[in-house]
Amino acid sequence: MTGHGLSDGLVAVVKHDCETCVEIVPALAELESAGLTVVSQDDPEFPSGMTVVHDEDLAISWNLGTQVTPTLYRITDGEAVELTFGWNRDEWRRHTDRPDLGANLPPHRPGCGSMTMDPAVQRRLAGESGADLTSRRIELGSDEDEFEAMFARGWSDGLPLIPPTPQRVDHMLSGTKLAPQTQIADVPPNYAPATVEKIAVNAVMAGCRPEYLPVVITAIEAICTDEFNMHGVAATTFFSGPVIIVNGPIASRIGMNSTYNAFGPGNRANATIGRAVNLVVRNIGGAVPGGVDRSTMGHPAKWGLCVAEREEDSPWPSLATDRGVPPGASAVTVIAGQGPTPVVDQLSREPESLARTFARTLQTVGHPKLAMAFDALIAMSPEHMRVFVHGGWSKHHTLARILELTESPAADRLRGADGMAEGLTLEAAHKLSGPAERPIAKFPPDGLSLVRVGSDAGLFSGIISTWARGPRGSMMVTRPIRD
Repeated sequence: MTGHGLSDGLVAVVKHDCETCVEIVPALAELESAGLTVVSQDDPEFPSGMTVVHDEDLAISWNLGTQVTPTLYRITDGEAVELTFGWNRDEWRRHTDRPDLGANLPPHRPGCGSMTMDPAVQRRLAGESGADLTSRRIELGSDEDEFEAMFARGWSDGLPLIPPTPQRVDHMLSGTKLAPQTQIADVPPNYAPATVEKIAVNAVMAGCRPEYLPVVITAIEAICTDEFNMHGVAATTFFSGPVIIVNGPIASRIGMNSTYNAFGPGNRANATIGRAVNLVVRNIGGAVPGGVDRSTMGHPAKWGLCVAEREEDSPWPSLATDRGVPPGASAVTVIAGQGPTPVVDQLSREPESLARTFARTLQTVGHPKLAMAFDALIAMSPEHMRVFVHGGWSKHHTLARILELTESPAADRLRGADGMAEGLTLEAAHKLSGPAERPIAKFPPDGLSLVRVGSDAGLFSGIISTWARGPRGSMMVTRPIRD
């Protein structure tokens, strides 16, 4: 590896805090006459009596790729073309052309870990090297406060940001196997390219840990599809923002919350993953409130709304499984939504009664008289789910019955009915009800989904309603997580 600044010839990287390095000092002394360069990681006077290059900042060891001390290199034309690590007398003799080297030393001794293997050191050196990072560097004035500077430059969603230093970005990139310059998507509304590196920058600012990055990347990939229509979601005057549901082993592995206060504050993964996605939409896509973002009132989902499904003790298939992801695989589902709207029913102990409660509440999505215009996701608590399970209802049957119970006569959904101007036109109602004038369901057959979320205590559930569905609106999108 180049960049180490060493001349051609033999180089030994050692440290005083290594028993093997101390033991082989006689061999190092023998090689000094052959032009050996000794690089000491920790002690500028070790080995004593020899000319030593002190690798104080460990940059030489880092650029050589040193993992073990001692390591013997042969540098040719600036490249390390041969190496042997630890002490193996036969190997050292072969590499140095000294058949009598270390005659009084043991034949073999294992080495020690290089100081560059310390994770904190790796993060520092990777960031300082700037390897593979191409994002524009912004130098702040000596009197500038870094937090206020990020606000002033318009990068923030209104909350403080973590400064995206090269070290932090490089550390964030350790959470994925994808190369930093891999392009994930063109982010609306500006359709600017989002590389892994640029997503990592926003993940740092949001407060993510590296292990969250695969979820953030997959969510960005999902919201930038034609089906989700992030351009429309960002530009509409409606309330919606990306709602993120995470399924599979990764949720528990990164510590996501699916139980108490799952939609609320207190969990770093839930909070920062959702925030990172929205920062990408803002900082890469250009969806700034008052600019392209024209939402009349907005919604906290535009800061971040991310939750894991409670799968570990669920009697029903997960949302991801319903949407074609193999059981046991990790996935992200995105919805252009807002909410959750509370569903309160503490008295129903029979499935039919509870289904009617959900159906009546679902009628309010958008407007009680509008139909086939929105989708909805039921966030069902374990206690409510238990009522359906004990009654022998499957997930499919539960959703089908709730959907059936949302049906209303076409006349009740017309504009002007019940003294409300809002509603369906006569033409739209006839189209939906057909010649037989059938009752009109609130949602299409694929417009109602269910996810299990929440703690064991509480006969409460929630409804996440969506922006308009269809070609001019947004559809739910599910993507397997890459890593």
